[in-house]
Amino acid sequence: MEELRFNPSVNTQRHQYVIDFVKTHKPKKVVDLGCNDCSLLRKLKFHREIELLCGVDLQSNSMKKKMHELAPLPTDYLQPGASPLSIELYHGSVTQKDARLRGFDLVTSIELIEHLHLDAVERFTEVLFGYMTPGTAIVSTPNVEFNPLFPRMRGFRNSDHKFEWTRAEFQSWALKACGRYGYEAEFTGVGQAVPHLHLQVGFCTQIAVFRRLSRGGGAPASSGDAGEIFSYKRLYSVSYPSLCDNNVLRGCLVSEVLHWAYQLSRRRRTEDGDGDDGEEGLGHTEPDRAETEPTGDPRDTCKPQHEFEESVFDGEGTHGWEDVKMTSRGQLESYRQGRCVFVPLHRVWSCCPRIRDLSGSLARLRLFIADDPLVRLSQDGFAVVLDEGEEVSEEEPENTNRMDPACHHAVEEEMWESL
Repeated sequence: MEELRFNPSVNTQRHQYVIDFVKTHKPKKVVDLGCNDCSLLRKLKFHREIELLCGVDLQSNSMKKKMHELAPLPTDYLQPGASPLSIELYHGSVTQKDARLRGFDLVTSIELIEHLHLDAVERFTEVLFGYMTPGTAIVSTPNVEFNPLFPRMRGFRNSDHKFEWTRAEFQSWALKACGRYGYEAEFTGVGQAVPHLHLQVGFCTQIAVFRRLSRGGGAPASSGDAGEIFSYKRLYSVSYPSLCDNNVLRGCLVSEVLHWAYQLSRRRRTEDGDGDDGEEGLGHTEPDRAETEPTGDPRDTCKPQHEFEESVFDGEGTHGWEDVKMTSRGQLESYRQGRCVFVPLHRVWSCCPRIRDLSGSLARLRLFIADDPLVRLSQDGFAVVLDEGEEVSEEEPENTNRMDPACHHAVEEEMWESL
């Protein structure tokens, strides 16, 4: 019999099964029991629907070798996620209880249970379903009926395996746990043999997906679990930057405002003898309805575009202004006073959809950036003030928190390939 090979590998297929589940069901709290070298966690961290990602393993050395690869990438600082993400690693046995891992949306146990002695399997089952009580649990284990298709194999697939179950044995354990703790299970697997053998031997790896019944007849956690139990030692913890943090949000807004203010100020320096309106090269078309319609924020005294311009051109408002630039639609673009260029904040807000999405209104944008040392606003808060003497490079200002999406995804793909 020829040696059986899988492409992609069965391990990759196991991980992909979990990833596909996360994409579909979007759990916010996920823990991987028996995380080993954190290979699954390093893939799951890219799925930012997850807000808390944890790993547990008895072998601390395996986690320590790779745990720093769970740290944020440069792109995570350049493009912070909309939701928070924290990653934690714990050293401990899956047969022990720890209150920090209760009530998760998803628990994964990938090729773990076969490394436990049968008496430990009973404790693991009670901890997983009776104490941790996750919304969903994914448990995978080798299918011993598949082993004859590996001609060189003698005994179990790994020398550390204490047992390997048939499909009937695995399903018997799973259904017994369901009846006792109030879950339902469905069975599947990865690593399929040739079609004419699949019904006979099943999948290489068998998988059970457990879902907690909202009103099941399962037994509740024992009364002895009422107290807080902390059996694990935390080895690693990191929090990713996110827009939920006002400091991160302010940094993003400041970077975007400065970038667009510089872009708009360049147009003041450009002669428009060709008759165009100067919009070309800014990566956007004429401002949309958000520029001319009220924001809906009662605090926002600067509403439609024409009200801005009427107020600044009335009376003494233009005293000392030089080189006033208007768009083809008669909208104030920028003006100069002495060595300073003034770019109206409403123009910056209207030109960049990302700024509008992040701030919500012009009034909130002004509040966010008013006290930031990197941004200089006019006394009335009407305009962003730039020093005309500063050289504006053709590249984006440093630390702008901006990155081409294609480059962002390329970095992620490169990281995925290295896992």
